[in-house]
Amino acid sequence: MVDGPGLRERKKLETRRVLWQAAVRLFDERGYDQVSIAEIAAAANVSKMTVFNYYATKEDLVFGPMEEHIEDFARVILTRPPGTGVVAALREHFLELLANRDPVSGLNELPQIRALQLLMLRTPALQPRARMFFHRSEEAITAALRQETDELTARVAAGQIMAVRSTLMRTNVEQLFEGRTTDEIYPDAVTATNRAFDLLEHGLAGL
Repeated sequence: MVDGPGLRERKKLETRRVLWQAAVRLFDERGYDQVSIAEIAAAANVSKMTVFNYYATKEDLVFGPMEEHIEDFARVILTRPPGTGVVAALREHFLELLANRDPVSGLNELPQIRALQLLMLRTPALQPRARMFFHRSEEAITAALRQETDELTARVAAGQIMAVRSTLMRTNVEQLFEGRTTDEIYPDAVTATNRAFDLLEHGLAGL
C-alpha cells in the first residue's frame, strides 16, 4: 500500500515524541542525574529496549532535537541567493527564527522547551555535550565557508558567527527566566540581533 511507509514513519515520530516528552517531564521534576532510562520507559509505557532503539543514550533525550539543527547555519550559507552576503543571509535567518518563536532562537516559552533550557543551564553533566553541539556547528560553518574563502578566514568567521548565535540565544533564554514573555522580549531581541550582526559585519573597530 502506498500509505504504509508514511504511516510507519508517523508512528516512529510519535513514539520518539512521547519518549522525549516523558524524559523532559521527569528531568524537570527530579533532575537529570536522578532519572534512569528504565523510569523513562515506564513513564512512556514502553520497554527499556524501545527507548534505546530511538535514543542511544540518556543525553540523546536532551540533545537529540537540538542536534537536528547543527548544520542550519551552514545550510543557510550554502543555499543563500546569488549576490547575498553571508552575514545578510544569516541575519535574515535569525530574524525569521525570532518571528516564528523558534526554540533555536531561544525565544520560545513552551513549558517543555523552558524546562529543557533550564536543565541544560543547570546540569554540569550536560555541559560537555552542549559545548560539542556548538563545536560541531562551528565546524559545519567552517566547511561551508571554506568553499569560498581561505582556511584562516573560514575558521575565524565561523567562530565569530557561532559567538553571535550562542550569545543571542542565551540572552533570550535568560530574559525568559527573568519572567518576561516572548512578545515582551521580541522587539528587544530584534534590536539585539541587528546590533550583533552589525558587529559581525563591520567588526569592533569602534570599540
